[in-house]
Amino acid sequence: MKRKKGQPLPLGAWKQNNGMNFSIAVPGGKDCQLLLYKKGRKTPCVVYEMPEEDAEGEVRFLTVEGMDPKQYEYNFRVEDQIIVDPFVRKVSGHEKWNHPVDVDKHEVRGRIPDTDFDWEGDRPLKLPWHQIVAYSLHVRGFTRHSSSRAEYKGTFAGIVEKIPYLKELGINQIHCMPVYEFEECGQKINYWGYGPASYFAPKSAYASGKDADIELKDMIKSCHKAGIEVVFEMPFERDVPEMMMVDCLRYYRLEYHVDGFILNPDVAPMSMLLSDPVLKSARILKHQNEFRNVMRRFLKGDEGMVPDVMHWLKYRGDGTIFNDITGQNGFTLRDLVSYNEKHNEANGEKNRDGEDYNFSWNCGMEGESRKKDIKKLRSSQMKNALFLLLLAQGVPCILAGDEFGNTQKGNNNVYCQDNLTGWLDWRLLDKEKELYGFLKQLIVFRKNHPIFCQKQELTGKDRIGCGIPDVSYHGREAWKTPSERSSRQLGVFYCGKSAGDEDTYVIYNMHWLEHVFALPFLGGGRKWYLVASTEEGFLEEPCLVENQRELEVKDRTIAVLTGKKELEAENEGVATLLHD
Repeated sequence: MKRKKGQPLPLGAWKQNNGMNFSIAVPGGKDCQLLLYKKGRKTPCVVYEMPEEDAEGEVRFLTVEGMDPKQYEYNFRVEDQIIVDPFVRKVSGHEKWNHPVDVDKHEVRGRIPDTDFDWEGDRPLKLPWHQIVAYSLHVRGFTRHSSSRAEYKGTFAGIVEKIPYLKELGINQIHCMPVYEFEECGQKINYWGYGPASYFAPKSAYASGKDADIELKDMIKSCHKAGIEVVFEMPFERDVPEMMMVDCLRYYRLEYHVDGFILNPDVAPMSMLLSDPVLKSARILKHQNEFRNVMRRFLKGDEGMVPDVMHWLKYRGDGTIFNDITGQNGFTLRDLVSYNEKHNEANGEKNRDGEDYNFSWNCGMEGESRKKDIKKLRSSQMKNALFLLLLAQGVPCILAGDEFGNTQKGNNNVYCQDNLTGWLDWRLLDKEKELYGFLKQLIVFRKNHPIFCQKQELTGKDRIGCGIPDVSYHGREAWKTPSERSSRQLGVFYCGKSAGDEDTYVIYNMHWLEHVFALPFLGGGRKWYLVASTEEGFLEEPCLVENQRELEVKDRTIAVLTGKKELEAENEGVATLLHD
């Protein structure tokens, strides 16, 4: 091997002509060396000085010619400290989950990934934004439980095994919690992966074999073949330079064909990323909890929520935000309707960690219950929550496991729970077939009715000159929005013609009392038919509403009606929505 001058940029280790270029930023006045290890050995076999006088600014660099990158690993030494390359793209030493290793003992080293990968013509999917139904998961927790029946549990390959399941559910985008090389070992396991990390390198312990980079590419390619986008959550630390963030996202976009990223707008340079010529075509998303908090409060029956609910039902966003009602950092859907308070004692912080205000309601009893009335109410509330999420215009994101009532036993901050608490319990899929089937049908309903996922935001005006606004609001009286602060009910009428769909009326009664809702007059020989409700789920056949002027709706019930020409074979009225 022969040393040459090299290039200062890009930072990290890169193939260059007949050699490998190594580059690292080092403060002035400090000694720096490149350490090369023969693969499999624990001590460096070659050491190259990287003197400050050869630097460009604070960047030290050199090229090593005649080096087979498959046979060598590397680190840097700055003064007396061993440094893993901040731009390293593959790491050796972290292959075993929760297995402590010592960088100072050369147990962690950088590797040079093989960029030769057969993508088979794959490209990022670029699905229409308004047609996305997203699903948030943790790579390890998604299939780690024995009940997942995955061969490669807790890995990228495990996700590939579950692609048929995701397709059947109706998902076309997955959001992955950190997949880069983070340090999980410590006083507590860093299960989620937040904190300092090697952001450019896929996590070795998430691979079933030795090459996390190849398995991650395989996962993304397989998802794309199934019509599923892949979005990475990238919660950079505050001390990460902005240009490093940009370089990192560009790298995953170009090298891994990642469809998008979820970022913390308080840390990431959002305007820079949104205008970047490489990242302009990627999805640059950010977390927001406004939809979540509003809909949770409406769901549990708080007063004064109707105006905010109206806003979030019609707001489709600018392509940078998505809606969720539950998330990794909070209650699951089942826990949202089973606990008033967080129960994070197992985290060892005396229940002081995690969000205190969850806007949850336990339906009358804290924790698990065998009482039939409580179980029935919780089942209804979970369906109501999914209605609120999937019938809003914005892109919905479902928390993995919510479709079958996964629980964390009231823990709303499972950052250190690498166990049955933090993993999905797939046994519940058999126990909660009704909930799973309901969500599956709800996703189909959303996709089949463009009225709920329109390309442009609703205005409340007659956009096409048909005499009816694209969306209008009703209550006890037609065309009159329930304006009282005490109101916990709302009727939303969507004009079908403006979206090439059927007229649709969604009734939300989140009150603990029954309420009468006026039904807007349809005309043209059409009548209102019930197609879905909280209690009945999705009906096999539309059911004619007997009284076409008004409908009395049970407490804590959502009903979906569509306007149709009178059907030849009509079902009997809508008894389930009237007084018992």
